[in-house]
Amino acid sequence: MRQLRGQERAITANRQTGWAFADAFVAEDEALRWARERADEAGLPSVSPGTGGALRLLAATADAKAVAEIGTGTGVSGIYLLLGMRPDGVLTTVDLQPERQQLAKTAFRAAGFAGNRARFIPGRALDVLPRLADGGYDLVFCDGDRLEYLDYLAESLRLLRPGGLVCFEGVFADGRTIDSSAQPAEVQRVRELLRAVRESQELVASLLPVGDGLLCAVRRG
Repeated sequence: MRQLRGQERAITANRQTGWAFADAFVAEDEALRWARERADEAGLPSVSPGTGGALRLLAATADAKAVAEIGTGTGVSGIYLLLGMRPDGVLTTVDLQPERQQLAKTAFRAAGFAGNRARFIPGRALDVLPRLADGGYDLVFCDGDRLEYLDYLAESLRLLRPGGLVCFEGVFADGRTIDSSAQPAEVQRVRELLRAVRESQELVASLLPVGDGLLCAVRRG
């Protein structure tokens, strides 16, 4: 991302305070707090309230009926997505760990969602995604293996209807994405993803400064 450095501006204390305020703007209920506590106990990252609020907003804006999620975790992001989706919408969520999905099921029930609002598929995302329907999704949220993010992008372009959204969590990589020092392979892959999304003629993109960075793009019609 070296080509971006000339456009960077100093991060002042006021800006950091503003980001922190924006990220904490969304109030979380008991179900979300429970899911977040289970994630903390398991040592799993979960989306920040600001990121969750953005996902809820995007799902509502898209009037999403079908959403695919890569990385169920304990259900924090899934609750936010379901809150924004249509009342008859279905979340298809994929995770390598079935025990995490059991926690997410409990969290979804506590949040008041009927069992038929979510479809849980255990397994590796790149094994599961090819089995999902072409053009059958309004939004795809990616919060899995950063090394596979470019592959998720390719699958998302196939899965999304025209006008659908794809979102990638964690693209700041704790500040390492714009750090010029040597970085691990997963950070290099995130940089490649950012370039691919920004340069794509199929996508209209924006990078939202919530949580650890949320990259969002709309598939052109």
